Amino acid sequence: MNKIIIIAGPTASGKTNLSVEIAKHLNTDIISCDSMQIYKGMDIGTAKVSTSEMQGVKHHMIDIINPDQPFSVSDYFDMVKPIIDKLHAENKIPLICGGTGLYIDAILYPLTMGAKDENIRNKLQLELEQYGPEYMHNKLKEIDPLEAEKIHANNTKRVLRALEIYQITGQIKSDLNDRSKQLNYETLLISLDFNRDELYNRINKRVDIMFENGLESEVRRLLNDGYSFDMQSMQAIGYKEFKDYFVNNLTIEEVKELIKKNTRHYAKRQITWFKRYDFANWINPNNTDKIFDLINDFRED
Repeated sequence: MNKIIIIAGPTASGKTNLSVEIAKHLNTDIISCDSMQIYKGMDIGTAKVSTSEMQGVKHHMIDIINPDQPFSVSDYFDMVKPIIDKLHAENKIPLICGGTGLYIDAILYPLTMGAKDENIRNKLQLELEQYGPEYMHNKLKEIDPLEAEKIHANNTKRVLRALEIYQITGQIKSDLNDRSKQLNYETLLISLDFNRDELYNRINKRVDIMFENGLESEVRRLLNDGYSFDMQSMQAIGYKEFKDYFVNNLTIEEVKELIKKNTRHYAKRQITWFKRYDFANWINPNNTDKIFDLINDFRED
């Protein structure tokens, strides 16, 4: 199985600088796993890695679409997989860096859980109407007793969904739920671990720097370019908070404090998400010796 290394962690945990040092050590590229750094022209509010910070290391999945373009998890995977395959063909270990959990999941696990087929769904719906919920539940019991045990027969939506997944993929949903069996790659996942107070201080400082670097002007430029707060991109923390500011409901200081608060809450959700990965190595980014020892051992296995 081909290998990948993932540097994950909450916002402001130091992923960017660490990943550049690792990439130089491994002579590989970095694949961004950040749902906001994909947008062109949204640089300050996303803390986008700068050319100087890249230190000559090639970065993928940054500045790939305009702020008014829709982008999904499956779009991300469709673009990332060929990059990973190319690096593997060059005998390099792809280095994934970012904090967007759904994007990390897209790399780690098959997308079969999202498989949909209208024809199969319609046939199952007709079968339900003809034979009833108990019949469909028994049908699920025959192919996937573990999943059937978790779903009441009257919860026909979930019963049909489990049957649909099986008919499309040939895999039962209970197996797909066992994430340890489903990894696409041999993975070293390093999740950056900070004391909560220290992390929150880093977040507050980062937001202050964003404002010093002209975040308000960046948002104003985006609006002048025709982008609106209704767009997917402008719903991001660091941008959406300006909506009330521009209709005179909030002061600039209130916007700043709101961004800090929302970012702290987001970091907490990110930490919760990464704790789902029971194979993650939680390490303080200052402990570089331990991080590089893990990477060297993983590379040599």
